[in-house]
Amino acid sequence: MKIETLTTIDHATFLQKKEIADFLYEHLDQYGDPHEYIMKCLDYALDMAVDKGGFVVLGRGEKGQIVGAVVINKTGMSGYIPENILVYIAVNADQRGKGVGKKLMETAINMASGDIALHVEPDNPARFLYEKLGFTNKYLEMRLKK
Repeated sequence: MKIETLTTIDHATFLQKKEIADFLYEHLDQYGDPHEYIMKCLDYALDMAVDKGGFVVLGRGEKGQIVGAVVINKTGMSGYIPENILVYIAVNADQRGKGVGKKLMETAINMASGDIALHVEPDNPARFLYEKLGFTNKYLEMRLKK
């Protein structure tokens, strides 16, 4: 597997973003979001505006197809909440259990400046990967939907 990264410096094209969004939409399974939300996240992560930013880590197979993806957004709020939030991680079902997710996450962790937060549902199998990588859960998230 070849690792590829996209940052704000790369000026990702619409077609690159669409390829990533299509992959995430297909492979996030029941933990995914609508395609338009994924595109908004990629716009945020790969935007050069001062108040935005982040990066994408891709794993590509032998034929150049995406086999895994991680999207990290910067929060811009260093000091009182983590500087980064892991928004999406997905691995093609055919590649799960082969270390693809771990390799992508290790690359993302090494690229990130500062702490990384994430949200994971209790029954999501990715939770075990996060715990192996050192993520802990000391908070209970609560939301008010309006």
